[in-house]
Amino acid sequence: MMMGIHFMDDVPFKEVYIHGLVRDSHGHKMSKSKGNTVDPQALIDQYGADTSRLFMMFAAPPEMSLEWSDKGVDGANRFFRRLWRAVAEHVEQGIVKQGELSDLPEAFYALRRQTHQTLAKVTDDIGRRHTFNTAIAAVMELMNSLTKLKDQSEQARAVMQEALEMVVLMLSPIPPHICHHLWQTL
Repeated sequence: MMMGIHFMDDVPFKEVYIHGLVRDSHGHKMSKSKGNTVDPQALIDQYGADTSRLFMMFAAPPEMSLEWSDKGVDGANRFFRRLWRAVAEHVEQGIVKQGELSDLPEAFYALRRQTHQTLAKVTDDIGRRHTFNTAIAAVMELMNSLTKLKDQSEQARAVMQEALEMVVLMLSPIPPHICHHLWQTL
């Protein structure tokens, strides 16, 4: 590629981002000739395309090799089920229009602060750094905090509504189908 660019008068792109290899559980490069590949259709049939995408983006930074793990795909599926359940339980109690979010108790204020800090981190991780794995990890940390909120007051539900909407929007470039459905639900 570099030799070709050397002889070109007009380079057709400004940046090239080379991603790592996918390796099996023994560290070997996956290839059809070695017969150690994972059938993507079987994963899509079992978990859906979005779960497979989330796992691949979360398992390793794009420039490093990804070690394939069926347990990792299960973990991504569990995360989606937890997110789906959180949205369903929230909506079941009724959608909250975002009202006044001032004069919040410290716990709610801390959750809002974490939500907006996560948004800033995910924006930087995806937009500038291209580190999708750390962006997903930050969203997972936010979800852990959200599941600890047991208060059902109007203010708590407004904070939860804002946070769930942000989670869905932040994840949407990676698992678009699930996020689209959750966004419509919210």
